[in-house]
Amino acid sequence: MPCRIIACPDASQFDGIQEWLSGREDPGKNVDALVQEIIDTVRERGDEALAEYCRKFDCKTLTAGELRVHHHEITSALAEVSEETLAILTEAAENIRSFHSQQKEKSWWTTKEDGTILGQRVTPVERVGLYVPGGQGGETPLISSLLMNAIPAQVAGVSEIAVVTPPRADGTINPTLLAAAHLLGITEIYKTGSAWAIAALVYGTECIAPVDVIAGPGNIFVTTAKRLLTGKVGIDMIAGPSEISILADNSASAEWLAADMLSQAEHDSLASAVLITPDKALAENVQAQLAQQLEELPRKDIAAASLKDWGAIIVCDSLEAGAGIVNRIAPEHLELAVSDPWATLGSIRHAGAIFMGHHTPEPVGDYFAGPNHVLPTLGTARFSSALSVQTFCKKTSIIAAQPAFTEAHAHKIAQLARLEGLEAHARSVEKRSK
Repeated sequence: MPCRIIACPDASQFDGIQEWLSGREDPGKNVDALVQEIIDTVRERGDEALAEYCRKFDCKTLTAGELRVHHHEITSALAEVSEETLAILTEAAENIRSFHSQQKEKSWWTTKEDGTILGQRVTPVERVGLYVPGGQGGETPLISSLLMNAIPAQVAGVSEIAVVTPPRADGTINPTLLAAAHLLGITEIYKTGSAWAIAALVYGTECIAPVDVIAGPGNIFVTTAKRLLTGKVGIDMIAGPSEISILADNSASAEWLAADMLSQAEHDSLASAVLITPDKALAENVQAQLAQQLEELPRKDIAAASLKDWGAIIVCDSLEAGAGIVNRIAPEHLELAVSDPWATLGSIRHAGAIFMGHHTPEPVGDYFAGPNHVLPTLGTARFSSALSVQTFCKKTSIIAAQPAFTEAHAHKIAQLARLEGLEAHARSVEKRSK
């Protein structure tokens, strides 16, 4: 059978399953030393280091002078992409932009009776670097990730966006990716990937200016570089392998559920697909469907490894018990494949994104509907949120005190300062009250 069936009556019995799932946690520390060496090399040698790494891993002939994608490469790519594909990309981009436009926050101000003004100013960061994985040898880049990362940055008002992505073996970039960038008005694109691309975005090179925030998914080398450089720049999140949980009742289709589980399993051998249901017959039917559909997939070896190691069908006592198990998992993606998803929604506290009902499979959100598909993984949905416009903004407090305010409260402020042993703080405010 492609994946195990586990009896778990309710969340109180979940500890053993949670311990098993924790084995997927990022093994990045095993490559820390190697990634740090890459970061140091790029910091010291700039473009030439990027070109050397590229020649070793991606394109054997790329030179430092060819790192930046030229305008003619973008225009040539447009001619290779069908009108239908361009129309689909345009519509998806419009949906994503419409959703994220609702996330914009306004600066605000309050005025006290004495005239003191307090407020918060919301401003975008100036420059953002976006990482787009190249897929198989640069041939299958995650085009949707470009849309999902670039559009929130644009809605936030970011003025400069630089995209890095590994080239194909011939030194070119997949034309559909370039076409998507063109549709978004992005022209600054570099042929560089992995940890060296992240290092270039942080420290800058001769041709790549440093950025303020880095966003975008990547492999263990990209993730480790982001983790090691957190604090040098803003980082969207340190994401682990992709995952889906599905809470289903007897109204669900076993065929559809299996297809949805496989949609995550094909990502990566470390991806996790977990179905939770109180219906044992449904569990067995889904298991049979997984075996059947698995044989039809081009990436069946990856999906099979994912299901074998990290897939499960959990049979629980009730939908309420299943919701409790979901909250313990705190999954990246959660499908509520139940007859009344809105009635169940209130029981769900932790999930990166929730897909409601039988006709909202996870790819609807990942590609087209509008909400962001960059989501917290490995249980971090307990305290983290999806990538959003706020990822690319910063908030600055504004304080404009009137003389009367400072004079009236100087002794209180000074006392608080002296409680902390900070005499100069106390004197700073007292001098203004004399």
